[in-house]
Amino acid sequence: MILPIRAFGEPVLRKKCPEIDKNYPDLKNIINNMFETMQNANGVGLAAPQIGLSIRLFVVNVSAFAEDEDYKDIADELKNFKKVFINAKIIKTGGEEVKFNEGCLSIPEIREDVKRKEEVTIEYYDENFVKKTDTFSDVRARVIQHEYDHIEGILFIDRLSTLKKKLLKGKLNRISAGDVDVKYKMKFPK
Repeated sequence: MILPIRAFGEPVLRKKCPEIDKNYPDLKNIINNMFETMQNANGVGLAAPQIGLSIRLFVVNVSAFAEDEDYKDIADELKNFKKVFINAKIIKTGGEEVKFNEGCLSIPEIREDVKRKEEVTIEYYDENFVKKTDTFSDVRARVIQHEYDHIEGILFIDRLSTLKKKLLKGKLNRISAGDVDVKYKMKFPK
């Protein structure tokens, strides 16, 4: 089922999410709905707060990057990179800080360059509640860090300069008011 994505200004997007256990109600269905919602919106990641749930859960599918010329060397790896992260905890980040033009389904029509480390080591449970610790690099690390921020109550715009944030204030106010043209379902603050 395709769910409405919460827009900038919704309080759930600013909450640090609590952990869940394997008995969380309807978890498999929530995960399936998140993948379907993300795909419908042409996203590469989606966190539970973006569908109104304050829980430590996010999903990632970076297969769209497999078509990108910049990633032709790892296209096969990206094509099949679809993962669920439950109760994730970043252990460490490494490498250089790299700029990348990011966007967010909760903040449509805004894209900005954000610096993030090029590598991330993360501890998490998969959809079967099997504990894992993995290290990711390239665009996978980028998307994982972006989605991880969501479960910490952080948005990509928080990583911008004070001046850039001031320049975006009007656009952000319009998004909160529902004054955006998107091709997917959204829920706006009242």
